[in-house]
Amino acid sequence: MSFPFYIARRYLFSKKSTHAINVISGISVVGVAVATMALVVTLSVFNGFHDLVASFFTSFDPQLKVTPAKGKTAAADDPVLTEIRQLPQIEVATECVEDQALAVYNGRQAMVTVKGVDDNFDRLTRIRDILVGEGEYGLHAADLSYGIPGIRLAEMLGTGYYFQNPMKIYAPRREGQLNMANPADGFVEDELYSPGVLFAVKQAKYDKNYIITSIAFARTIFEQQGMVSSLELRLKPGSNFEAVKEEIKRKAGGRFVVKDRYEQQDDTFKIMKIEKLIAYIFLTFILVVACFNIIGSLSMLIIDKKNDVVTLRNLGASDKQIVHIFLFEGRMISVIGAVAGILLGLLLCWLQQAYGIVALGRSSGSFVVDAYPVSVHPEDIAVIFVTVVAVGFLSVWYPVYYFAKRLLA
Repeated sequence: MSFPFYIARRYLFSKKSTHAINVISGISVVGVAVATMALVVTLSVFNGFHDLVASFFTSFDPQLKVTPAKGKTAAADDPVLTEIRQLPQIEVATECVEDQALAVYNGRQAMVTVKGVDDNFDRLTRIRDILVGEGEYGLHAADLSYGIPGIRLAEMLGTGYYFQNPMKIYAPRREGQLNMANPADGFVEDELYSPGVLFAVKQAKYDKNYIITSIAFARTIFEQQGMVSSLELRLKPGSNFEAVKEEIKRKAGGRFVVKDRYEQQDDTFKIMKIEKLIAYIFLTFILVVACFNIIGSLSMLIIDKKNDVVTLRNLGASDKQIVHIFLFEGRMISVIGAVAGILLGLLLCWLQQAYGIVALGRSSGSFVVDAYPVSVHPEDIAVIFVTVVAVGFLSVWYPVYYFAKRLLA
């Protein structure tokens, strides 16, 4: 144990001649601990919302999605897509045709996104987990095509879980000119029937806009025979996700774009990351303000220990060692506050996870979850600890050198 550190530890825990110094030192530790606790809890709540939103998307979005780099569609038998399908790590590959159309039911209408998928779509995603209603999952039967709308879209169109009359779908023809004498000829019209279920991703982007149906129906209504707008993939369990993704990107070259779940929802998660960063910056400023208590505590300590400094110099202590005593004092306050704040923050996060102490609404079921979601990430704790220690160290450096210089002059 170094001499400056030993003396600093004695100063920190021993009783001062002026009781106010002990009080201010305690306030300094509490201030740093509270600011640290706020960082831990706030960032963990942002992580909780991030993981919650990600869990919604995993029920609908594929692990990997391959789309044309140019244009809306590509040939289903494209050699690149065929080569990707045949990779040994691919467990499920689903062809999709997706575009916008007009849905009409009993006089109500809405612009929708019709997503036509292969029959193995339920193996690609967890679509069955988000179905509501008394029917069963299905995309077609004989020559009938079924349509599964999002729950909010069904509410807009007034279909209910099971629509007795067929839902009419209109899509503009890809070729030819619009005949103003008969505008209906400019649209392809077809009908979707109900399997008695709706899906609920709990995200307006899907629940309000999407209808899932068979790829044969989508190819007919959009006149895209033999084409795909995306190839959606699920990997075999145990596959190295990043390695497979990079291999698919290499095979795709510049002709296709490969995206994972987070990249498919890039806008949503980017906004959440920015919000988390802004919260981190604001709370760090609060931490800086809390560290001013350390400056006040050290200033009073230096004045209080003026006679001790003279004694230490007479005993042979160098000016550098004396300065380090007070630096260590401030650093110990920062570290103790950081550790205490992190432990208290982790305790609050655990209590929230276990008991949901802080609720989102007064009535149960008003929101997707009843209490604020919390998820502690080890890398966040490491960043918080480094931030608190760094801010604490920097905040004590100048005042210690300034007062020590005047004291030792």
